[in-house]
Amino acid sequence: MWIFLKNSFLSIVDKGDPTGKTLLVRARKAGDIEAVFADARVSEGLGTDYRYRARINRNEVAKRIAEEIGLITYANFKSAVCKHMRHEAYMDVWDSMYRFQQNEAR
Repeated sequence: MWIFLKNSFLSIVDKGDPTGKTLLVRARKAGDIEAVFADARVSEGLGTDYRYRARINRNEVAKRIAEEIGLITYANFKSAVCKHMRHEAYMDVWDSMYRFQQNEAR
């Protein structure tokens, strides 16, 4: 699952925990995981698709994402993203999905 927040972009997957108790939370930018999961033990791997990753309890992930939803106060997500480079990256995704929508309508 991809999660786009004002201050972080996360990829959350179920990968490699035989107990099923944790999820792998991944990010492309330093600090994105910690922005949502302050106590996360983040590791950095240069040879991986996502440079930053942390194993986090599944229930904690669900709780924190629900909390983030509860904090929404904006009427337009794009306008709420303050950092220029993040905004530009998010706009690229928005544009790609808009084109996907337009192609679907044809």
